[in-house]
Amino acid sequence: MSLEKLISVARGDATADLLLTNARIVNTFTAEIEDGNVAIHQGRIAGIGEYNQAKKVIDLRGRYVAPGLIDGHIHIESSLLHPAEYARAVVPRGVSAVVTDFHEMANVTGLKGLRYLMDCTRPLPMDFYFMAPSCVPATHLDTAGAELGPEEIRTALRWKGVIGLGEMMNFPGVIHNDPGVLQKIKLSKNKVLDGHAPGLSGRDLNAYLSAGIGSDHESTDFEEGREKLRRGMYLMIREGSSEENLDELLPLVTDKTYKRCFFVVDDRTCADLLQKGDIDAVVRKAIARGLDPIRALQMATINTAEFFRQHQVGGVAPGYIANLIVISDLSRLVVDMVFYRGKLVAKDGEALFSTTRHTDPGVIHTVTVKPFSIKALKIPAAKKSLPVIEVVPGQVITRKIDMEAKTEGDSAVPDTERDILKLAVVERHRASGNIGLGFVKGFGLKEGALGSSIAHDSHNIIVVGTNDEDIVAAIKEIERLQGGLAVAKGGAIRGSLALPIAGLLSDEPLQTVVAKLEELQKIAANLGCSLPHPFATLSFLALPVIPELRLTDKGLVDVLAFKLLD
Repeated sequence: MSLEKLISVARGDATADLLLTNARIVNTFTAEIEDGNVAIHQGRIAGIGEYNQAKKVIDLRGRYVAPGLIDGHIHIESSLLHPAEYARAVVPRGVSAVVTDFHEMANVTGLKGLRYLMDCTRPLPMDFYFMAPSCVPATHLDTAGAELGPEEIRTALRWKGVIGLGEMMNFPGVIHNDPGVLQKIKLSKNKVLDGHAPGLSGRDLNAYLSAGIGSDHESTDFEEGREKLRRGMYLMIREGSSEENLDELLPLVTDKTYKRCFFVVDDRTCADLLQKGDIDAVVRKAIARGLDPIRALQMATINTAEFFRQHQVGGVAPGYIANLIVISDLSRLVVDMVFYRGKLVAKDGEALFSTTRHTDPGVIHTVTVKPFSIKALKIPAAKKSLPVIEVVPGQVITRKIDMEAKTEGDSAVPDTERDILKLAVVERHRASGNIGLGFVKGFGLKEGALGSSIAHDSHNIIVVGTNDEDIVAAIKEIERLQGGLAVAKGGAIRGSLALPIAGLLSDEPLQTVVAKLEELQKIAANLGCSLPHPFATLSFLALPVIPELRLTDKGLVDVLAFKLLD
């Protein structure tokens, strides 16, 4: 970009590349609507006002112009999509930028996986702001495929496009001065430090924040969110596919607090992305709940940009990057056109750009399971009462409950009448033979089993089932596919979706992946599953950094005590 030429266009002495006329401009700085023209040159906004010289003129006829939306925290891997297909899903909806750490890929393949995904994003017509994944593995309580220590973090922080340290999930390590954790934080000095602090309050929260961590997306109730705001955190209001916190937290957004709040999705399925949207869906829901549309846009643009120190996006102003959306209905956020760096890249919900998907030998063939017999799934009935993971609908947290075990001989077994199902996590990175076993309540399955190689954060194979035969069948299918989702019944596979890229991502087009996922969810529903997103819910049951009870390949984890149960 020629700065001199941009200034000349701004003065009106040179011709702009593009002129958007008769626009109603959403001013995210002052929360106003302005009438005027927007002059764009070499991917930047040159000026707003009375401009009439341009190589191309688009008359907006009174439609709104707003900055492109920014998703402040998302794990793209949870969409199951190659980054190229992810872009095809979200760009037409007005998403111009995302903040991501590719934490899931890093847990499977380390730095080489990070580089692969980062390279995949380079040609795409949206901005990716990368965070170095801080917790690979997330804890010592499970087995990951890679480890990123301080030296690896130092390397990642030097890469172009990496703006900070990703969510610091090891909050016990911060609070108790773990040397390795603190070294990663020290290496990130003068960069953005993103947080992850479920349920932290009081002195523990103070200790966590004293390390310089600035944000949190794990608040699930009003009081938790309010305390974090009071202590100086930016409140990320999360609304994902299986983590729905907007209704609880939106009342915290007031004239006094809104600048410290912004929207994120964290995890969203490909089906939701295609049919409902990404951060645009969160904006629409917030507006439907009574939030002023301009304020909702501020919380999906300028607020996010300012927290992540990206001061040339998030507004429609001279010198800002021309990532813009044209909106015909502000109250329903109907996006008609999307511009990326001044180029029209989507119109009427359709992408106007082409993409290519490629894989790398370093991120495939990542599933290696040590052979085991069905007897390895036996849970001894040593006690009358056993700990059970209880799913909380619409939330990522779980509850730890104790329930009387149903027994057959000397084994504890699933009890479909009480919705108590067996849960198994099989280590798949090192063929260690580790198999964690437990019980879960909340899926509603009456027969069969559901399995996945997506199991946050270490991504071992996780299966929920009504019987051991179907659990084994699902595990074997995922191993055969070298990663994926599977549904078994009667010892046979009733449906599957291959995820050959690190066992996390498909190499197929968006619509194909969505169709296969929806078919699997339909099969699961026919087996009695009552959850709308069973595979998304299943993927979080192995996450040992979210309260209260989880299962990893090493066994049941009491997250509040941060230890394995006997």
